[in-house]
This record gives sequence, C-alpha cells and structure tokens, in this order.
Amino acid sequence: MPQLGETVTEGTIIRWMKKVGDAIAYDEPLFEVSTDKVDSEVPSPTSGYLAEILVAEGATVDVGTKLAVVTDQVPSAGVAREPLGAPADSPPPPAAAPAPPVPNPAPVSASAPQEPEPARASESTGTKSNGAGLVLSPVVRQLVAEYGIDPADVPGTGKGGRITRADVLSFIDRRAAGAIAETATASRRVEPSASAPAPAAGTALAGSQPAAARTYTPVAGARDEVVPFTNIRRLTAEHMVRSKATSAHTLAAVEADYEGIERVRRAHKDRFREEEGIGLTYLAFVARAVAETLRDFPQLNASVGDDALIVHRDVHLGIAVDLGPRGLIVPVVRHAEGQSLRGLARAMADLAERARTRKLSADEVVGGTFTITNPGPFGTFMTVPIINQPEVAILSTDGIKRRPVVITAPDGTEAVGIHSVGLLALSFDHRAVDGAYASAFLHELARVIESRDWEAEL
Repeated sequence: MPQLGETVTEGTIIRWMKKVGDAIAYDEPLFEVSTDKVDSEVPSPTSGYLAEILVAEGATVDVGTKLAVVTDQVPSAGVAREPLGAPADSPPPPAAAPAPPVPNPAPVSASAPQEPEPARASESTGTKSNGAGLVLSPVVRQLVAEYGIDPADVPGTGKGGRITRADVLSFIDRRAAGAIAETATASRRVEPSASAPAPAAGTALAGSQPAAARTYTPVAGARDEVVPFTNIRRLTAEHMVRSKATSAHTLAAVEADYEGIERVRRAHKDRFREEEGIGLTYLAFVARAVAETLRDFPQLNASVGDDALIVHRDVHLGIAVDLGPRGLIVPVVRHAEGQSLRGLARAMADLAERARTRKLSADEVVGGTFTITNPGPFGTFMTVPIINQPEVAILSTDGIKRRPVVITAPDGTEAVGIHSVGLLALSFDHRAVDGAYASAFLHELARVIESRDWEAEL
C-alpha cells in the first residue's frame, strides 16, 4: 500500500484491475484505492505477471502492507492463498460472554438519589484518555474529537487492534441507537400523577417525543432501487452535515457584468485553445479576480480557530470538480495569488482532468483556504453553497446570460444595451466576519471582473 499523502495512514482496496495470471506493464493501472481524502488508481511499479493477490477488494490495510506479488514468469496453476479481507479469511469472532440478567427497574422519582456508575478504567483519574498512547490516523482523531469520544472506548478491528474510521462510525451509530432506546424507555417510565388529568388521545407525555420525531429511516419498496453510497459520496455527506453544524452560514450575492470578459473570450478563445490545449472559461477569470480581491479582504481567506480567527497569507484556492454519480471533489490550486490568468487556467484544467481520471494524490485535496464552486454551465440562477471546512467562505459562480442592462456613458448619459450578466453568491461564516465585510468583498470582486484590463492580462 503506497503512501498516498503525508497524512494518509491506511487505504481501502476498491477494485483490482487485473486478475491472477494477467500480464502487467510498468505504470499500468493495477488497482483502485480509497482513502479518507480521495479515490485514486495506483499504477504498477514494475512489469511482469500478477502471481498473487494478498488483499481482497473491500479490505482496509495500513500503508506499507504487501498487497500482491508480481513475477517475471507466468505463474503456474495452483491454489492461491486466500487474500486478506476475503470472506473466508478469518474465523468468526468468539461469542461474547452472556451479560448477567438485569432486573426490571422500578419507577424512580425525580428526586431520588441515584447510585453512581462504576468509573471506567479510562476515567479512573477523572479525565478522558483522548487516545494517549494509541496510534490514530488523522481522520480518526478528527472524528473522536468532534463527537467527544474516548478512543479507549472504541473496539479496534484494524491491524494489531488499531481503530479505523469504520470502527468510530460504528461506535457513533451504536451510541446514537442506545440513546434513542434509553429515551424511549424513559418515556415509558413516566407515569401521570394521580391528581393530574389524563392526556388526550394522541398527546405525547411531557418530556417524551414520538418515535418519528426521534429518528426516521426510509425502507425501500419493491420497485425502488437501492444505490449504495460511494466512498466520496459518503465522505461528502459527512463533511457537509458537519459544516452546517459548525458554521453560522450566511448568504450575500451581487450581480456582475461579464461583458469585458466576454469580448476578450470571443476574440482569443481559438488561439488560446491552440496554445494551451484547453478552453478559455469564465471560471479562470473569476479565479484570477478572487485571488486578487482576497488581498484586500484577508479575513475571508481564513479559518476559525480556538476563540480566534486564523488569517492565511497564502491563497490556496479550492475548485469544486463534478465527478458525476460518484460525487464531487475539491482539488486545491496552491498559491493562486501569485499566478497569472493563464497559469490558473492551466492549473485548474489539470486538476479537474486528474480528478475525473482518479490521478489525484491525497495532498492535492487538502489545505484549501477559499473555495469556488461553478454550477454556472448548467444555467443556475443562484446557488447557496455549503462552506468547505475549515474555511470561512465559498463562492458560487452561477449562470451567465445575455440580458438588457443600463449602460452609463462617461458624460453621465444612460442607454440600454445587451451584456453578459451573472450572479456571484457567497456563503460565509458569520462567526468570522459580518455582512458588511462580506458584501464589500463581493462589491470589489464584481468591480474587478467588470473593469480589469483582461486583454493585457491574457
């Protein structure tokens, strides 16, 4: 298992692209791996024949684990070793010892003292262990910190008993299910006072909730199709829910006149494609304008820390890339503030192409300080994006259309003309900045888009 990024400690084999006995060329895609940051294809480090697969599809192993054997001769027929992670790889776990019977608790009054629970081993000193002494991957550390979990409470199923991301998520699910069951049990124990009137039919007792209000899990019908989440889809879902729970999302939007950019694009798009091999899109101009404008509004190029705003001096620009049914991913253009319009166009096109062909490394999708999402090619009017944590703002560039606008001449006279116009929508974290600051940023961004000498820039 190769090191796919500085912070990556394990990976899951999604798919083997070759089977035992197949010939392999050097640098030919051999298998597809998923980490907590990115899915990517891994090329063969050598040529030869695939003699043995040691890790099955779906298995998660540490970086450095031997995955397969490649030889320079056609492997002879024989019974291959069962790969790690295959269904028959290990015997079923021993049955847990039966728990001692628990007597049905009698109703207890609210004022009755409760016997304290015995302290857990990890709490014997009065504090949580916080994983001290345990080897945890960054994603596991993030999850246990976010959900207030003591890693010592989580059974590890990884190599050598290591705690994996799946272990933590399973623990969270079990804990949530236990909390729901406990709430339901407590609501059943509440008995109305003899002197109080009985509740009307269909009325919930005080302090209780109907089951539907606590949890709802839809069940597929006979004609429904169940499409399992991909790893990227699952990670995106978790990231988005976390973001909404973390940041005070607020929206501001302005209209921008792209006519100056449109004239330059029409005049130079064919030559640009010949010289660069890529299209000259609106997104490249917007990215250049954003990198320029953030110099004057650095508090939007920031992260919220511990009771402080961490302002980043380098602009690492995340660009959301649509992967179709697989989901989306946000590769990062490093040091966008120092790149030209052409340089940004090349960097974004390269990252997008490698994202769609699963050639990105894990380090290329982390460390962003400001993100742009671009649904505009689909003709959207205005999109309200979710902030890409731990950033404090994300910009949506929506559909650009020909519209009648009022044009003011240098002498102050006005006329109506047809220009290319679109909205810029900014979701920002109200903990970090106020609406006036975010609105001033949008005003200046629109001014740069409308008035910059893009001919000279190109």
